[in-house]
Amino acid sequence: MITAKAHVYGDHIDTDRIIPGKYTKTLDLSTLAGHVMEDLDPDFHRNFTAGDIIVAGDNFGCGSSREQAPVALKAAGVSCIIARFYARIFFRNAINIGLPVLEIPDHDIARGDMLEVHLETGKVVNQTRQKTYQATRLPKVMLDIMQAGGLVPYLKKYNDYQLL
Repeated sequence: MITAKAHVYGDHIDTDRIIPGKYTKTLDLSTLAGHVMEDLDPDFHRNFTAGDIIVAGDNFGCGSSREQAPVALKAAGVSCIIARFYARIFFRNAINIGLPVLEIPDHDIARGDMLEVHLETGKVVNQTRQKTYQATRLPKVMLDIMQAGGLVPYLKKYNDYQLL
C-alpha cells in the first residue's frame, strides 16, 4: 500500500516533458532525477516529496519509447503514477523498471489530494475527497515484476538461468 500526496497534470504529457531530451545522454540517475518535470512544472522539486504520486489524464508518457522517462521518475522518488490512460510503451517501460502504474479512466483526483493506493487490488482511496476509485487490474505477472523491482530482478528471482 502507498499513501501519499497527488501531483496532478493534464493530458498528453510526453516523455520530453517528463525528462528533457538534452538530459537523456547520461546514465547518472541523480542527474535524471534532478531534471524531472522541469519544463512542465518548474516548481516540481520544490513541492514534491519522495514517495508522492503523479496523477495525469490521457496518454501519459506519449512521444517516444525513451526508457529514461520512467527511470527518471523512479529515481526522483515517484512511488506510483495514476493516469486515465498511458502511452503503451511508457506503461510497459514503467512496469519493466518496477515503477507502479495504474489506469483509472474516470478519476477526478486534484492536486494535493492524499491517496491510499492498493496495488494488488487496484483500489485507490482519495482520503481528501472520501472517494474510492477502481483502477484497471494488472495481471499477476505485472504485479510480480513491479514488486520484484523490475523485469531484471524478477527474472533473477524466478528463473534458473543466468542473465547476461
